[in-house]
Amino acid sequence: MIDREHDLPITKQANVLRISRGSVYYLPRSVSATDQEIMRRLDRLHLEFPFAGSRMLRGLLAAEGCKIGRRHVKTLMRQMGIEALYRRPRTTKPEPGHKVYPYLLRGLGIERPNQVWAMDITYIPMTRGFVYLAVVLDWFSRRVLAWRVSITMEAAFCVETLEDALAHHDKPDIFNTDQGSQFTGVAFTGVLADNGITISIGADLTVKLARNRSHLSETVQDKPGQPKVVIA
Repeated sequence: MIDREHDLPITKQANVLRISRGSVYYLPRSVSATDQEIMRRLDRLHLEFPFAGSRMLRGLLAAEGCKIGRRHVKTLMRQMGIEALYRRPRTTKPEPGHKVYPYLLRGLGIERPNQVWAMDITYIPMTRGFVYLAVVLDWFSRRVLAWRVSITMEAAFCVETLEDALAHHDKPDIFNTDQGSQFTGVAFTGVLADNGITISIGADLTVKLARNRSHLSETVQDKPGQPKVVIA
């Protein structure tokens, strides 16, 4: 999507396409055609069996005639940013040294727009490889307020997505994320603090985004502008 020979500076091209500026200069290691095919299968199986871990996914792939080791499955799952979704003890922790914030939405009635915004990152398969999609949405209406894609899970593209949402919409009372290091770092929380927004960290939107992954994938590939997507 980026034309390095174009008169328009690369930075401005990235802004127009809503792509993280940092990822434009990143040169990723190529993914083999074999791994790309396995990742497409893993993505399909993950959406069908979101509770499946690497052991079960390996078995499902074997049943389809795909011979692969469990370690390889775990490596690809880590690259794709997916994991088994099931009830378990709270083990996710922010980066050491990052401030810990409480989860404020438990028992809270969400009754109007701009009361609570939320943000998460999900993986989207593309024709060649994959990208990470960061989304900010209004918790009440489920309307997507801003999004950006990146080939790395860096904090910068999350900050840019947040700033884009605040620049084009009214600010919320509460902003909720999970405890990923992208969201607990000073660069991200500082933007919220500067705008007087209360920070809540706890539950995430992974399942909701995963259910809409194929639609979001079409939106990102076909419509580089702001999508009007509703997360049901």
